[in-house]
Amino acid sequence: MGQKIHPFGFRVGITEAHKSRWYAPKALYGELLIEDFKIREFLLKELNQRGPFAAVSDLHIERTREELKIIVKTARPGLVIGPKGSNIDALTSRLQAMTGRKVSINCLEVGNPDADAQLVGYSIAEQLAKRASFRRVMKMKAEAAMNAGAKGVKIQLSGRLGGHEMSRSEDIRMGAIPLQTLQAEVDYGFAESSTTYGIIGVKVWIYKGLYSEVKEGEITSKAAGARPRARGRR
Repeated sequence: MGQKIHPFGFRVGITEAHKSRWYAPKALYGELLIEDFKIREFLLKELNQRGPFAAVSDLHIERTREELKIIVKTARPGLVIGPKGSNIDALTSRLQAMTGRKVSINCLEVGNPDADAQLVGYSIAEQLAKRASFRRVMKMKAEAAMNAGAKGVKIQLSGRLGGHEMSRSEDIRMGAIPLQTLQAEVDYGFAESSTTYGIIGVKVWIYKGLYSEVKEGEITSKAAGARPRARGRR
């Protein structure tokens, strides 16, 4: 079978909840969807590509009638908040001006960055841009993820690896990656590394176990639809 489907999109509505959680009438839906996209683009650019480099792995957006709530999952919450909350206040005021709504930003700390696929992808991309050996970086990150408690890791790099004339793909696998099993929690991350000889794409899959094994304390949000649910057998 082909394995070209997005691991998160494959599970949405079955074992994974949506990353944007709100309801809107048909006339407003398109406008709010574009607003969500712009908010994500703005925050990732401000927090990950310039300024504090806060290692943001994910953004969740929740809307009520009065308020727009953004949950930022980051490995460095102190950099997002800033001294005495100055950074988060500046971001909040800019988002309020951008959307015309009351905005609140909450930070959730990623306790184990080595087992977060998106953060591993960013880290590999950063090291490739500094001209590190791609094979050594892949092996090092895959081993770190396995040591952090992952049950399986796959890392794939595509592009002009090592500055070669022809682009190619290289990957490394450790443990099990059951991509076709909907009950398996597979974390997926994608990043791009801008090197002097072109862009290198980085894809990371990390298998963390079955959803039925997720502990209650690991659930990050209590909002409607925010809890991943184990699918019972029929």
